Amino acid sequence: MENQKDMTFREVMDYVEELKAYGSVPGLTNIKNLCDKLGNPQTELQFVHIAGTNGKGSTLAFISEILKAAGYRTGRYISPTLFEYRERIQVNNRPISKKELGRQMTILKGICGELAEEGKPHPTAFEIETAMAFQYFKEQNCQIVVLETGLGGLLDATNVISNTLAAVFASISLDHMGILGKTLKEIAENKAGIMKPESAAVALKGELEVNEVLQKRAESLGIPFIMADPSDVSGVKRSLGKQTFSYKEYKNLTITLAGTYQIENAILAVETVRTLEGAGFTIPEKAVYKGLENTFWPGRFQILSKKPYFIADGAHNRDGARRLAETIRFYFTNREIIYIIGMLRDKEQDEILKETCPLASSVLTVPTKGERGLSSYDLACKAREYHAHVTAADSVEEAVEMAYLFADKDAVIVAFGSLSYLGKLIQIVEKINAGKGRNDIGRDSHGKQREN
Repeated sequence: MENQKDMTFREVMDYVEELKAYGSVPGLTNIKNLCDKLGNPQTELQFVHIAGTNGKGSTLAFISEILKAAGYRTGRYISPTLFEYRERIQVNNRPISKKELGRQMTILKGICGELAEEGKPHPTAFEIETAMAFQYFKEQNCQIVVLETGLGGLLDATNVISNTLAAVFASISLDHMGILGKTLKEIAENKAGIMKPESAAVALKGELEVNEVLQKRAESLGIPFIMADPSDVSGVKRSLGKQTFSYKEYKNLTITLAGTYQIENAILAVETVRTLEGAGFTIPEKAVYKGLENTFWPGRFQILSKKPYFIADGAHNRDGARRLAETIRFYFTNREIIYIIGMLRDKEQDEILKETCPLASSVLTVPTKGERGLSSYDLACKAREYHAHVTAADSVEEAVEMAYLFADKDAVIVAFGSLSYLGKLIQIVEKINAGKGRNDIGRDSHGKQREN
């Protein structure tokens, strides 16, 4: 294996495509086998582990930016990604390089071959990526890793870790019921499985039955349970460019993420970094302010252009749809709203459409790809149960073109649903804006500041 040439980026992507055949397998057997062969790199790292239905990614972004502002070398592990495969593994916001990805994947592919020879099951893509992330973060000397669960908690591959400093719970609601449980209580119990002895549990105050499940689990482990309570937020001032608010002793915190729900994710991040101080991390107050303000997370009520406003949002389940509708109502009352929607086959289309369609003047549907993909025609048929003006577009490009044709300068175009198509849509809109010499938004798709 030592003499084997490292895979090219193209070969890595082809291999990842092949790995899709192994699907998604709940359980820790495969990831333990992989980590054992790598020398268990995860045991040499310390983690903030995040579970939840909505808000995991934004919370992860807030926490990791605060840690980076405090001077810590911080690993991030996220899924799914919006633009590029390498985004899932980052150190201080820099994705793993193509060369390094090729080197790591070559090693992992070799290990998978060894496991097959030993008669052990072949790991899934997510298990391989998770093990690779641990190895990379260890080699990069990360002082702390902010780790997002893939699905659920208890049996998620990321739960192979033991050195959890904080188990963090973003908003928990109904999603993936076929896998995680039919009720909110069952889903919360699954996610509560990421708590570990010696850690702290930090949760966003939510549904009473969710809070009770999490608190009970923390008590059974004898660990502190801290709740980030939105009722402790005061002095909120919102605009599309920024939101300012106070939380407990922190006065006038600023975030640049626009969704009304982002303040909740921000206070969850604040409570999390406060618990890390108990674990020996020094987080100056100015790092909290700087980290929150620096946080950018694409595809979450992200403004791509103005006149007309074009917004991309990853709402893909009933709670996400409810929060999206709430944000649209807050910022854009009495404006013409045009939707572009693409969804996966296994999502609750009815619940999402019921929540969002009443706000729109017209709806465009786009196809999503892969085994879980849903055609624009099928989605349009479903949407017509909730809206009179629905058009199925053949592609994302066509939907963007049509939306611009439908919209006058005061209209608002909102693209939402599966993250699987949003990355492409964001790039299409940015290209159109660049072609028109438009430069009216603050950041590009990767969060880099633009001149206004």
